[in-house]
Amino acid sequence: MTDLAAGFVEAIQLLLRRDSEVEGIVLRTLLVSGVATLMAMVAGVPLGYLLARKRFPGRTLVLGLVNTGMGMPPVVAGLFVWLMLIRNGPFGGFELIYTIEAMAIAQFFIATPLVVGFTAASIQALPPRLPDLLRMLGASRLRMVWLLAREARLGLLVAVMAGFGAVISEVGASMMVGGNLRGQTERAIALGLILLVLAFIVNLFLTRSQQARAT
Repeated sequence: MTDLAAGFVEAIQLLLRRDSEVEGIVLRTLLVSGVATLMAMVAGVPLGYLLARKRFPGRTLVLGLVNTGMGMPPVVAGLFVWLMLIRNGPFGGFELIYTIEAMAIAQFFIATPLVVGFTAASIQALPPRLPDLLRMLGASRLRMVWLLAREARLGLLVAVMAGFGAVISEVGASMMVGGNLRGQTERAIALGLILLVLAFIVNLFLTRSQQARAT
């Protein structure tokens, strides 16, 4: 408890004096988290929609893999990306290993199953005959997808929050190592508290948007 209190005081002091090391870690955290979440949404929302609305051989297997991926240990995602990006790996020629881009890619693999799973669940919760009704009313395919997304917007916001929460929790830990943070318990706790507040602010904004649309 003493370390936690000291960490809280240290966090206030770091913020007040605008510590350059902590500012750099927080800004890189926002950058990596934002990019990874955006990539996960771009890839995960269409895939979640297809899994919810289309029937094809192996669909249950794919859904099972997605659900398994939602609980995938981050170390597995990190190891997979590392094997892909090391010098003798299939993408080693891009020289991305140990870079911010590599961190974003790893976070992408963590967040995407969550986005896919929550998107599929929110689309499946809609009335099954709703797409047919929209087509009967003359909606084009693009218009129909847009309307379905609007109807499922609360679930899609949950997908964003889940993906971002998973990403920022892991990238924060990575930054404490990758940012060469010195081995001080109070300083580590202070950074953890700052990142926790940062995640709370972002999720509070998304939650307010979700609740406003629910009324």
